[in-house]
Amino acid sequence: MADDDADDRLLASDALAEARLNNELRFVEDGEELMDYLNRRGRWSAPGAAPRPGLILLDLNMPRKDGREALREIKAHPELRRIPVVVLTTSRAEEDVLRSYDLGASSFISKPVTFGGLVSAMKALGRYYIEIVELPPAAGEGE
Repeated sequence: MADDDADDRLLASDALAEARLNNELRFVEDGEELMDYLNRRGRWSAPGAAPRPGLILLDLNMPRKDGREALREIKAHPELRRIPVVVLTTSRAEEDVLRSYDLGASSFISKPVTFGGLVSAMKALGRYYIEIVELPPAAGEGE
């Protein structure tokens, strides 16, 4: 999950626990750090420090590199482009929705205003991405 708001990161973690999704959740604070993580650079360069995510939760409005820029880079990268990216943001602007899908987002979710709403969204995401859809193997696996 890439989100610059510490409270939102904590709420997402709590919501995943409440939704009984036991998947490992890793956090980065902006698009620059997300790209370092995905490309295993800097503090993420040690073996095992940055396992390839099965799903990226991406906020749009972050410092240094925003979610739109990160999404563009992810979808242009041959080893990263198959990772589903769910935009999870406070924005409800039609322009953000359209642009996110144009850039390759798998889904666009406006952050629910209540914790219960966030738990429901995480349950639905978990059910869909863990139980229902068939995701591609990580690059190098099964190819």
